Amino acid sequence: MQAYIYGEKRDLPAGFGEFFDKSCTAIVSIDMHQGHLADTPDCPCPAPRAREIVEPINRFHAAARSLGVPIIHVRSVLRKSGADDINGVPAAWRLVFPLYAGEIPNADEHAIEGTRWTEFVTEVDARDEIVETKKRLSPFYPTDLDFLLRNMGVRTVVFDGGFTDCCVLNAAFDASNRNYRVVVARDLVRGTNEEMEDAALKIMSLHTGVVVESGDLLDVWRDGIAAEAAE
Repeated sequence: MQAYIYGEKRDLPAGFGEFFDKSCTAIVSIDMHQGHLADTPDCPCPAPRAREIVEPINRFHAAARSLGVPIIHVRSVLRKSGADDINGVPAAWRLVFPLYAGEIPNADEHAIEGTRWTEFVTEVDARDEIVETKKRLSPFYPTDLDFLLRNMGVRTVVFDGGFTDCCVLNAAFDASNRNYRVVVARDLVRGTNEEMEDAALKIMSLHTGVVVESGDLLDVWRDGIAAEAAE
């Protein structure tokens, strides 16, 4: 199996088998909802680069389901009262991200429960699980994702979605800190821009887990099934 080590695709040495054991793996897809992906002026927290991975993620998830790998969709959902964020203690991104991106129209509507902004853009199958109490950057805080993964017997998590340099990066560190094996699907994440995306992928490849192409990962899973059948 090959992985990207500080941006360079190389063969992995022995010792990485658990990263690619699909029997204890789940895919965690992060924040692929309208609040980031809507192609309208009122999108409250736009992630336009992530729109190009919607269909590739759908294809990856469909292939993974056919191999028996579970999918967990995580989305940010905030209370209508604003107590979780805008009228309580605001998330830091509300102050610092506009310093780079400029004013974000309709930002106060981001992830508010009951609005279109929490609707998934990627496909959700009846067999999939949903975690929807994400309030900040990490899908582990303050959600029950860790509880769900452990009850499912998951030891390896595969991340896709956005932002690479924000929620995916936070997810990778939080998962690694909880002793999960971390896999990041390099072609199925998108960041603030290419520079930040590249930096985040390099950081994750050095400190949290392996960064791979989703097609290579599917091939390894399929090869594992074929090897089992041949025994």
